[in-house]
Amino acid sequence: MSADQAKDNNGSKNNNSTVLDKLAVKEIKSAVPKKRQELLKWYGWGYQDSYFSYNNGQIVFNGTRYPIGGGVSLPLFKDYVMKRLNIELTKQPQIPNLPKSFPAPIICDPFLSELKSNNFDYSIDGEDRLVRSHGQTLHDIYSLRHGGFKRIPDIIVWPKCHQDVETLVALGNKYDVALIPYGGGTSVSGAASCPQNETRCMVILDTSQMNRMLWLDKENLVGCFEAGIIGQDLERELKKVNLTVGHEPDSYEFSSLGGWVATRASGMKKNVYGNIEDIVVRVKMVTSKGTLERNISAPRVSSGPDFNHIILGSEGTLGVVTEVQLKVRPLPEVRKYGSLVFPNFSSGVKCMREVAKRRCQPASIRLVDNEQFKMGQTMRPGKSFMTSCMEYIKKTYLTTIKGFDLDKLVVATLLFEGDAQSVAQQEKLIEEIAQKFGGISAGAKNGEKGYMLTFVIAYIRDMALDYSVVAESFETSTSWDRCESLCRNVRQTVDKECARHGIKFYVVSHRVTQTYDAGCCIYFYFGFNYSDLKDPVHTFEEIEAKARDEILASGGSISHHHGVGKIRSKWYPQTISNVGVNLFKAAKQELDPKNIFAVGNLVTDETETNQGDSVKSKL
Repeated sequence: MSADQAKDNNGSKNNNSTVLDKLAVKEIKSAVPKKRQELLKWYGWGYQDSYFSYNNGQIVFNGTRYPIGGGVSLPLFKDYVMKRLNIELTKQPQIPNLPKSFPAPIICDPFLSELKSNNFDYSIDGEDRLVRSHGQTLHDIYSLRHGGFKRIPDIIVWPKCHQDVETLVALGNKYDVALIPYGGGTSVSGAASCPQNETRCMVILDTSQMNRMLWLDKENLVGCFEAGIIGQDLERELKKVNLTVGHEPDSYEFSSLGGWVATRASGMKKNVYGNIEDIVVRVKMVTSKGTLERNISAPRVSSGPDFNHIILGSEGTLGVVTEVQLKVRPLPEVRKYGSLVFPNFSSGVKCMREVAKRRCQPASIRLVDNEQFKMGQTMRPGKSFMTSCMEYIKKTYLTTIKGFDLDKLVVATLLFEGDAQSVAQQEKLIEEIAQKFGGISAGAKNGEKGYMLTFVIAYIRDMALDYSVVAESFETSTSWDRCESLCRNVRQTVDKECARHGIKFYVVSHRVTQTYDAGCCIYFYFGFNYSDLKDPVHTFEEIEAKARDEILASGGSISHHHGVGKIRSKWYPQTISNVGVNLFKAAKQELDPKNIFAVGNLVTDETETNQGDSVKSKL
């Protein structure tokens, strides 16, 4: 009997197959250590050895983990930020030091005693508690740098398997302890931030040690993994056997499988592999009432409401995701980049809409506006004489022969994956479609550069904060016919709000990042010089809230993939209706009657206040 045959209908192994269990289960060494602050920044994004800095009159990206790194200077980027944001790159900022003291923990002694008697790995160290008290919102990072939080978790516990989580949830209910699941800590919705008004003992269930591959079925192309595994570890292990999940959100290096499920995540290659809801076959979630899971792993089941979708997007409010069965795919034979230049944003959107209509999207296709195009062009090393000459020739061709305006043109970056024949056919078809809308090919190298910046752009915010600039991204989804007007309306709203707050130096840009039959996902990037403001984060949040009001009024969604968290909870009722809110509350009451999972996402006090309110639609 094979290991695959040993799986029973519940997706676990039969009791008589202990030997097969040992062959199937694989321990995976994570790229991120258990004491995460030894490798990752506690005060910002990513690795400690990877960061932008200003040295000897130039901006450089330090570290060798990314292609842009190695300390190579970026003179064009320096000129761009100095001009657009009016910042003086004169001081050399100091790396923030960890606080010397931390908020005193609220300890539930009986709960702690049971942790010890059950031999759970736990910590009440202030440093461990602080680094797991937040996600990656602007508010989180600014607060860490300027005074920290009044309330942080009281105990950190590292469960090692599904059964450990069942025990911890039972103890939480027994002693009325608040439990908060924690994966990679990459949330930008406030979902990972600890509620500041919680008076009970708050315990973080850090799932990072639950990162095993439980089994892999190569015949049916399905694998079962513990929820704490992070994206880069998952893909590294599957690559060893020529497989992939293909789910690559921008946070893929650090975000966890459980976090993807809990937020209904989307990856940049969803056109080939699907969003997380398309990839998931089955999920286990421990609730206060027991474990919720579907009892069959068939590809599709008509058995009433799909309770996988109760778990997907629940954001830690209903229970802890412990195990996930995922579809896997063979590694593609060919991976190829491409890029297209369009005379303006409107022509680029029309091309993307046609590509989506004909369902010939590559693994990824993204359209950046003129502002992002200009910034992207600055994120490269200083040029040689020959490079400068070649760029002049290309620019002359675009502006003189094709008649493109450098202040209006936009760029689409493309990523193809598949076999050689299908990739070649797809590439040819997309170029033909682009030509109908005035687009021309800009080559593979520019496309590769665009995707290279995907994992680097998050590091810019940390340097920006060093020089009195706050910046953040926010996203939405909308129908094709509203894409252009929504982008225009949001930009006008941001312009108006910046003027109202007296902000003179700011950048706002957008890009279309995902395509569907009926619409698309749009990302906005916004940052400003706050040197004359007393409370820059509050000002930023006020402007972002106005932008979100405009998004909803213009036909956009509350979120495409970041989730609701706490930041967007005020718009939750108008998104799913009051009936929907009450249905969620009923599920919460049934699965977690004591509110043990008190992370405070989705439905908050502000949600209750806003239930019944709505933003007036412009449609």
